[in-house]
Amino acid sequence: MIFLNILVTGGAGFIGRWVVKKLLDDGHKVWILDNLSNGSKANIDEFRNNSNLMEFVEGDIKDIATLDRLFLNKFDLCYHLAASINVQDSIDDPITTFQNDTVGTFNVLEQCRKYNVKIVFMSTCMVYDRAKDDKGIDENHPVKPASPYAGSKIAGENMVLSYWYAYKLPVVVIRPFNTYGPMQKTNGEGGVVAIFIKRSIDGLPLNIYGDGYQTRDLLYVEDCAEFVVQAGYSDKVNGEIVNAGLGRDISINELALLISGDENKIQHVPHIHPQSEIQKLLCNPQKAKDLLGWYPKTSLEEGIAKTKEWIARQAKT
Repeated sequence: MIFLNILVTGGAGFIGRWVVKKLLDDGHKVWILDNLSNGSKANIDEFRNNSNLMEFVEGDIKDIATLDRLFLNKFDLCYHLAASINVQDSIDDPITTFQNDTVGTFNVLEQCRKYNVKIVFMSTCMVYDRAKDDKGIDENHPVKPASPYAGSKIAGENMVLSYWYAYKLPVVVIRPFNTYGPMQKTNGEGGVVAIFIKRSIDGLPLNIYGDGYQTRDLLYVEDCAEFVVQAGYSDKVNGEIVNAGLGRDISINELALLISGDENKIQHVPHIHPQSEIQKLLCNPQKAKDLLGWYPKTSLEEGIAKTKEWIARQAKT
């Protein structure tokens, strides 16, 4: 393998730190840019003594001067994960999400164009309309920006792809489905799996928004990080949009029961923003398998067990 100079924006975030870990394990030199609005220095503490972690910059993708300085390092590859990621927050405060997810992405893109750096743009399954059947959502499925988060990500995707067509800049747009696992926040900003596990451990009821029949395709974070990294390594996906998911969906009611084991611990509460709900999310990951040879290695049950073990360990420290 050729060793590369790689920038990971949002590298101190939940998925970002697993991407950084994989890149360091593969022997690359890694720079991290993160403003710590979603991420945490604690997420990358274990890499502090790794000589291939070249620099952690606490900075913002909206700050051109910071990007100007960083890109002097002559990167070979940029994984762009920095973003505002909360759907509900985007409805309450669309400006912040647009500035971070669309304008910030443009800023990073311009640097990549200037230095001809391949960019892997982290989008989301939340751009899709609901799955219509059990074949799942492939990359040709209709999009439906049901929140400013989804709208900002679609705008970012279109800008990224425009640089492929206009400038032949190597780009790839990736749309992972709902990712969970160790290091995810367990408070209201976290994912449903982490929140449910933490509340179950604490003996609290598991709150489900709405009727709980909405489904999610849940992807274990190390499988997701492997997918993200492979999308950067491979030229086969340049100019493409590629999904990643387990290829299995589960209703939120079933998920809550799987985690708590007691239906009396489950309660339904009014949805904060029901207009943003996607009733059925099920990934068809065939394209990732065909182009990257990627497939998820961790079952939902195994992933939940690993996540539960990590959260229980955190609760004791």
